[in-house]
Amino acid sequence: MGLVPCPLPCSTYSTESESNFSYHLHSDPSTSSISSQPSLPSVPSLSRQVLQQTQTTQLNCIATRKPGSACVCSLVLAGKFLYTGSSDGEIRSWSCRDISSNTSKPLATTNSTVKSLVIVGDKIFSAHQDHKIRVWQVNTTNEQKFKCKCIATLPTLKDRFPRLFFPNSYVQVRRHKKLTWVHHADAISALAVSKDESLLYSASWDRTFKIWRTSDFKCLESVSNAHEDAINAIVVSNDGFVYTGSADKKIKVWKKLIGEKHHTLVESLEKHKSAVNALAFSSDGSVLYSGACDRSILVWERDNGGGGGMDVVGALRGHTKAILCLAVAGNLVCSGSADCSVRIWRRGVGDDRSYSCLGVLEGHRRPVKCLTAAVDFDGDDRSDCVNSFVVYSGSLDCNIKVWQIQVPLVNSI
Repeated sequence: MGLVPCPLPCSTYSTESESNFSYHLHSDPSTSSISSQPSLPSVPSLSRQVLQQTQTTQLNCIATRKPGSACVCSLVLAGKFLYTGSSDGEIRSWSCRDISSNTSKPLATTNSTVKSLVIVGDKIFSAHQDHKIRVWQVNTTNEQKFKCKCIATLPTLKDRFPRLFFPNSYVQVRRHKKLTWVHHADAISALAVSKDESLLYSASWDRTFKIWRTSDFKCLESVSNAHEDAINAIVVSNDGFVYTGSADKKIKVWKKLIGEKHHTLVESLEKHKSAVNALAFSSDGSVLYSGACDRSILVWERDNGGGGGMDVVGALRGHTKAILCLAVAGNLVCSGSADCSVRIWRRGVGDDRSYSCLGVLEGHRRPVKCLTAAVDFDGDDRSDCVNSFVVYSGSLDCNIKVWQIQVPLVNSI
């Protein structure tokens, strides 16, 4: 396992012999999210400034966990637990308080890859390769008797049955196949939740995204043909704008305007030159990050129009292969790549548009498929001069790695 400090400008690092292999994450080879494309020379780099504190930043792998023999496809943190979803359809929970232990609890087993997980209260929503969303009720009051029960599969029978008898409820999904509009017709790639947790958003390789009510699991809306190719990522801003990233190279902005019944397209962001795989908002919601097969992370800021439109202000570069996942915690941005590494970027040094690469986390033997991160309030070495973070990375090598990041405060240097 290696940990490479990264003074800027970030240099590239060779990966192990695994880099000679091709790992396909998408059912359509033409839109494989693992393939790397040329970077974006027309977009200026934001990671130029060399910072003195990078020498005292501490980045350590504190644990490696192996849930099983399946690839780790999704991670989510909720309170004191880490939840994982894998390619064998299994959902597991890990106690963050006892991360040194390799003990996890299998919560559920399904017959389909878990593509995405979100938590709403005491419920887990899981998105799957078999075009379904499953809802699990979890009882965490007793860690020794951790209980999880599937309480719904979306779309529910209550949602499906009334539409079976009305022709206008059906949409064409293939040349000789129709489904009701509440059904996804391909793998569900991503989930997102509104700020008040009343709405669930699902994005799919069928080029649609749907909106569900979390209280009764009713499908409220389906936006068909939202993109020209598979949708790989979806996020929702605090003020209700929906951002979708697709293999068609575009990020689209959607909003349900006052007085309207459906979401409408507000803007199309078209700076990437290859498939968009990941989206994430900054902690304050003012900045959008997008990762793609062009090996760049684009940084977008709200324009002056007052809507959901974004202007690209620059790029974060350093990965040698496609960006597959992003996570944000505090002023840190974490990126996982098909080059098997995780990079840690710090925002807001000098001015809000400058970034520093604090380090490259190496140790995974195959592409890093998912990330989640949080401020570490329980760190052993916390002080008034250091911010501490915990980053969890899941990989196609079937491992989960836990990293502790300790960053000196700017005014303490």
